[in-house]
Amino acid sequence: MLVFFEQRLAFLATPKTGSTAIAAALESLAAVSIQRPPLLKHTTVHRYRRFIGPYLEAASKDTFTLVALMREPTDWLGSWYRFRQREETEPGKSTRGMTFDDFVRAWCRDDRPDFADVGSQARFLRPRQGQGVDRLFRYEEIGTFVHFLEERLDCEIILPRLNVSPPGATELSAETAALLRDFAAEDFALYRSLSP
Repeated sequence: MLVFFEQRLAFLATPKTGSTAIAAALESLAAVSIQRPPLLKHTTVHRYRRFIGPYLEAASKDTFTLVALMREPTDWLGSWYRFRQREETEPGKSTRGMTFDDFVRAWCRDDRPDFADVGSQARFLRPRQGQGVDRLFRYEEIGTFVHFLEERLDCEIILPRLNVSPPGATELSAETAALLRDFAAEDFALYRSLSP
């Protein structure tokens, strides 16, 4: 999470949407940068609106614009699947030796095994009640997000390639793709609502 106090802007680091690269490019400009532990780095909309946002707005006597990125849901899960295939992944969370189809089917269970317990973008980005993100951008159109930041922060931004998931096959059977669309209906609906 990054907070740009003077510009009244806060960026939530949705997992697997380039947040490490964004932090690397912008950390020196931020008044607050939370990169560790992951629980704090990836502060949800709910936690921001309940705890951090009210504090920032009380301190500044002004409102903040809350921004974040969202990735197409199947691609987002593909990034998690490939990320957890790395050799250094702890055994219970590794996806080595399984197909993407198996990973997605495990993610679509109510009792997810550790390797598939990666949360949901909809749960991360939607508040339990009240206000959500002010501006939500598609990860696949990150150039639009960078342009927004350049105008808001009044500087040129060049994102490095960091923490990129290794390549790997992410094909789904028609049956598993249908299961995913049904199980993650809220994620797909939120993504469709974003302007292309």
